[in-house]
Amino acid sequence: MSNPILETAKKAFESRFTVDYPDFRETLPDNYRGIHRLDMKTCINCSACAHICPNQTITMVTAETERGPKVFPEINLERCLFCELCEEVCPTKCLVLTKNNELEAYDRRELIKRPEELE
Repeated sequence: MSNPILETAKKAFESRFTVDYPDFRETLPDNYRGIHRLDMKTCINCSACAHICPNQTITMVTAETERGPKVFPEINLERCLFCELCEEVCPTKCLVLTKNNELEAYDRRELIKRPEELE
């Protein structure tokens, strides 16, 4: 008969608790939802993503393009649920969630991503 405490301690010391980031990164599943990516060329400025967002994370702001100023989504990643509703409702599929999960910032304002930063 084995001692459960000894078995637990043995298992704890066999496994690694941390990953040597950024040298080694965890493999993410295919359905992982990370930071948004916006294709400003195919965006039709319908603001459906801003209307569907449950946390009011997406606001529409004016940004410069080669054809002049247009309205695009600005996303506050600090409040985002990563629910993927904005991606589902987008008629041109210009707003998609990537596997990028690096949300580090020294200031909270850095987590508000302008359309140019999402490209």
